[in-house]
Amino acid sequence: MEYKDYYKTLGVERGASQEEIKRAYRKLVRKYHPDVNTGPEAADAEQKFKDVGEAYEVLQDPEKRAAYDQLGADWKEGQAFRPPPDWDEGFEFSGGGYTETDPDQFGAFFDELFARRGQARPDMRGGGQFHAAGQDHHAKITIDLDTAYKGGSMDVGMRKPERDASGHVVLGEKTIRVSIPKGVCDGQHIRLAGQGSPGLGKGAAGDLYLEVAIKPTPGVRLEGRDVIMELPVTPWEAALGARVDYATPGGSVQLTVPKHSQSGRKLRLKGRGIPGKPPGDLIAVVKIVIPPTESEKARELYQQMAREMDYDPRAGRKG
Repeated sequence: MEYKDYYKTLGVERGASQEEIKRAYRKLVRKYHPDVNTGPEAADAEQKFKDVGEAYEVLQDPEKRAAYDQLGADWKEGQAFRPPPDWDEGFEFSGGGYTETDPDQFGAFFDELFARRGQARPDMRGGGQFHAAGQDHHAKITIDLDTAYKGGSMDVGMRKPERDASGHVVLGEKTIRVSIPKGVCDGQHIRLAGQGSPGLGKGAAGDLYLEVAIKPTPGVRLEGRDVIMELPVTPWEAALGARVDYATPGGSVQLTVPKHSQSGRKLRLKGRGIPGKPPGDLIAVVKIVIPPTESEKARELYQQMAREMDYDPRAGRKG
């Protein structure tokens, strides 16, 4: 995926006010509109028209613009790009601010950053009076694997983009206390009722939805509630079999390593994954770790094995 410099697309500086962004957008929309580009350059103008619409979709909205600015100013137009997993952590997106442009026509860059954001919830009730439920807000938080197993409470810093009096985007910051349920999974949402935008009239306040991301742990991979972890073993434990102590996120267990185990062998511990109904499994993947040869005694032992075992693991691949 290629990075898109939305400021460059609109021809404005990164510190431009919202009014400057609006003027640049209107000028370019008139220039590239399909109704005034019917010659050989029509296809190119159509693509530029879409690009301008996409850039304005982001920069005209304080939430999207503030989040986009978090990516930094060092990226270049067309540069290979992948946003960091936690680039938008703590940002509250209300899902508002969409223009008359259809976001479905935008490219992969926009989709990767903003396509999952929520939308507003209009509501009409009773007596001809207008009532509107407040917009839901969406944000992302990161927890560690231990919290996913056990649950708990944590303070989460939130950032809500807003416009100041001059039309520039600023960040309002707050801290909220969040209760993390035991057994929460990567990608799951926690709903905080009434913590979105206030409603109009008798409309209820919107909710705040927190998308949970579980922080990566070296040697650990998640598949739903299943937890896949490396199980380091010595060559003799793998060859002869052994009972080993194995630290898991749910506590230490005694694990049997069958003899003749090779690296990559999977040992399943039912119900030892992330808790739930049903709980996931923990899958221990054997990884044979070779002891170091720093001492003379260790080197002698390896040399003795080489002489006496007469084993070639590549024998079956020789032509």
